[in-house]
Amino acid sequence: MNERAGLRGRDIVCVGFADWDTDLWTNQHHLMSRLARDNRVLFIESLGLRAPQIAGRDLKRIARRLRRGVAPPRQADGLHVLSPLVVPLHRFGAVRALNARLLPWLVRRAARRLGFQRPILWAYVPQAEALLDALDPALVVYHCVDDIAAQPGIDGASFRAAEERFAGRADLVLASAPALAERMRALSRNVLNAPNVADTAAFAQALEPGPVDAPLERLPQPRIVFTGAVVATKLDVALLVELARSRPQWSFALVGPVGVGDPRTDVSAFDDVPNIHLLGQRTYAQLPAVLRGADAGLIPYAINELTGSVFPMKVYEYLAAGLPVVATPLPALADVAEVATARDAAGLAEALERALADDGAQARAERSRAAAAHSWEARLAEIGEAVAAL
Repeated sequence: MNERAGLRGRDIVCVGFADWDTDLWTNQHHLMSRLARDNRVLFIESLGLRAPQIAGRDLKRIARRLRRGVAPPRQADGLHVLSPLVVPLHRFGAVRALNARLLPWLVRRAARRLGFQRPILWAYVPQAEALLDALDPALVVYHCVDDIAAQPGIDGASFRAAEERFAGRADLVLASAPALAERMRALSRNVLNAPNVADTAAFAQALEPGPVDAPLERLPQPRIVFTGAVVATKLDVALLVELARSRPQWSFALVGPVGVGDPRTDVSAFDDVPNIHLLGQRTYAQLPAVLRGADAGLIPYAINELTGSVFPMKVYEYLAAGLPVVATPLPALADVAEVATARDAAGLAEALERALADDGAQARAERSRAAAAHSWEARLAEIGEAVAAL
């Protein structure tokens, strides 16, 4: 069977859980931008599943959505993007009923404008069930990459009910973590365990000579780096503070925006820890230069209901860059031999010391070579074969 045989020359309507021009690209952005090279893709931006807060970031999103809410699709990164006007108060039955009328009309109008007929409906959220009749899709894919119902501000009961209905209707369910795959197998007969991967070729550039991110380079070594959203729902702030205080000669650099998806995130505990450095956001293309200057990659996530179903995309980004990786014991990482885990600050410090002592050019090259098998291209080929088999 030809690689990606089922995913060439198709029309795809993707319902995402984030905006396209978000601060951080996730699974949906990486896959859809690549699928758009060989297919026509209409990306439907976030349906506002989390109740908005009266905070700067949320207010800006609301204002932007009001401007774009009834506009035709716009072009970005080789695909078409629709910002549908929906009411982000899904816990109310009347609001869900209104959105169930408004969303299909807006998406059907956009699909017709683009000439789509019987597209693949590829959904990252089960609220896409409202589009089944409107689009008459040739194929339905539910891509479950997070336990969204466990996130703060989400109406978990209505989300789980929609998920049970939609997963049962889907022709193929993709799950990005073992816990998600296990739960989906109770809802669907066709589940593919597809953990998050990375742009391994891009991150392998960190092994080559080149510039190092300037603010990171100014920090003393060893530099322990975390890349990604700095949010209290995932990051164990207290654990990181304890770890940094136990090794005051090390630099702990957090590279990413604060509070994305969790505006109430409080990082004031870092203020009194001089070796924790919030370096701010970098573009995806800038991250290899960050990791080129790192001595180890760190994933200090809290262990909770949400992270029990998380496979961080940064795992294979770190490994492709050749870095030793230390993390808290996330269930999804149990079978990733290259990642050392520890539950508390003392254990993480010891694991990092071993990683730093055993590191070297050969070890980094071996990690990067092993990570190359976990690329987006390899994942797309696997998904393409599953689609072709249908």
